[in-house]
Amino acid sequence: MMTLQDIHNQALQLSIGERWRLVQSLLRSIQQETLAFSLPLADTSSLVGLDPWTQSLVGVIKSESQNSTESYVDYLEEKYS
Repeated sequence: MMTLQDIHNQALQLSIGERWRLVQSLLRSIQQETLAFSLPLADTSSLVGLDPWTQSLVGVIKSESQNSTESYVDYLEEKYS
């Protein structure tokens, strides 16, 4: 199994364009999974099997606008440049 450090080291070997595509792909994946857990309050039956701590996190992350993606990209550019 690869560690986070292994993945990080391999990602750094990619070209900048490939890294941007990777970041965008990962961000889309995270957003989709986050939206999957943004359930209406009326539909909490699917949460019964989750640990109470995990249940407490449901709905905490709110999907903002496309601006959040741009902000994250700006953050990454500043951090890794």
